Amino acid sequence: MTAIVTDVHYRMSLALIRDLAQAGVKVICCEREDVPAPLGFASKYTAWTVTLPAEGYLEALHDLCAQVSREEGENPALLPMGAATLALLSENRAKFDPVCGLLIPSPGQLDTFNSKASVAALGEELGVPVPRQFAAAEGESLPDFFARVPLPCVVKPLCGEKFGLSAAQRYIIAQTPEVGRVAYERFLSLAGEAPLVQEYLPGGALGCSVLAEEGTVRAALCHRRLREYPVSGGPSACCVRVDRPDLEDYAARLVAKVGFSGLAMFEFKEDSKGNPRLLEVNPRVWGTFPLTRISRSGIPLLWCVESWNTGNPGREVPLPQCPEPQSRKMNFFPSDLLSGLGYLKKGKSGKALGALADLLNPTVRDGLWEWGDPKPGLMYYRSLLRKEKP
Repeated sequence: MTAIVTDVHYRMSLALIRDLAQAGVKVICCEREDVPAPLGFASKYTAWTVTLPAEGYLEALHDLCAQVSREEGENPALLPMGAATLALLSENRAKFDPVCGLLIPSPGQLDTFNSKASVAALGEELGVPVPRQFAAAEGESLPDFFARVPLPCVVKPLCGEKFGLSAAQRYIIAQTPEVGRVAYERFLSLAGEAPLVQEYLPGGALGCSVLAEEGTVRAALCHRRLREYPVSGGPSACCVRVDRPDLEDYAARLVAKVGFSGLAMFEFKEDSKGNPRLLEVNPRVWGTFPLTRISRSGIPLLWCVESWNTGNPGREVPLPQCPEPQSRKMNFFPSDLLSGLGYLKKGKSGKALGALADLLNPTVRDGLWEWGDPKPGLMYYRSLLRKEKP
């Protein structure tokens, strides 16, 4: 069995590459020519590396799939790691179906889950708890609106990723009416549509990641975020696998309603009483994806096999059994180190000491570095050092 993995500059691609190769899958890594030093190219588990032109990328990727199909007499599984490639393949599914196997969302499914407004509406319809939302009345001025909105509140565009915003830039916590108004106007100008204004949830962050096929969840993995960087609100720097049947049930309801196929991560945050509220859905490979490998969930291999089977009808291979994920903790060394310093500056010594303890704890696994495959990690750390140079 052969798999083509795209966008291998992302650090989460390494978890997929390593899991598949160790299961006996031939892994071909491809990347655009304008992306320097892709991490996946440095992995010892990569069987073949292919650089694709930035201009005509989609056609070149199709030709690569067709070439592998001819040479091996079977269609490869095509596994897109990046959101842009995923969107392209979703829009051009009919073109790729004859030369590869895909288990990805349709354009409509992507649009639904990428829209925070659609997700909130679905949550209310399906009994999935969501944050309270506030909307300005017709003719109401923004100063008057934010004068009555409970503070702090959260202001965010319906789909911040569409506009190239990082995770930390996709929302603003407004402590004052003036900050809320400025944030609202900024996102309105950027997106051309009114942003969401929601209640601020002070509790912990949780995620429920799933692999689904035609509305049925095939495997799920839940985690709790322990630390983030930047500490003011950024991606996970350290997380731990947790057992949350309630989150899995909520995710399954939305997956079934949309008829979703592919990978997705459902983000939740707890209110002051510890009750989870659904914030958004990432219908793609997510930042903490390496936890699927560290917890030995079996999700990477299952995604590959299901994708391969869709491209080789009549020759399907048995699906691997996904065991109960192990309760492992995972961090990203540079981010968690910086998060510890950030929490220390904010006077949160407990979280700072937690970061130090986890960095020294050999049972806490790094989401990138592996001693058995060190080159990608060394490449990544060198790139960080170069960025710090003036």
